[in-house]
Amino acid sequence: MSDHITIRKAAGKWVVRAGGAVIGESDQALELAEGSYAPVIYFPRGDIGMAFLEKTSKTTTCPHKGEATHYTVTSTAEELTNAAWSYETPKDNVAEIKDHIAFYTDRVTVEQL
Repeated sequence: MSDHITIRKAAGKWVVRAGGAVIGESDQALELAEGSYAPVIYFPRGDIGMAFLEKTSKTTTCPHKGEATHYTVTSTAEELTNAAWSYETPKDNVAEIKDHIAFYTDRVTVEQL
């Protein structure tokens, strides 16, 4: 693992909401802490209602984690473009986040229950 990235099981149960609708809930989420950034909760893909997400053409690259694929999140209330991301083939040092999705918390609500 990169010397400035730590990944651990997130304590408790976590939920993600978009437009007031619950689109995911998990007690198997991971917490990724990177340097001085706020920790990010990564939800197992199987705990997310993938019908609410649509892959977009946007990708970004992190030198420590690899290339991220982005998703638009759609609820009955709104469409949130590129509001989620996933490292489909993360670098070996962060392999635990494979098959997990994270969300921009300025667009959706991510909270511990």
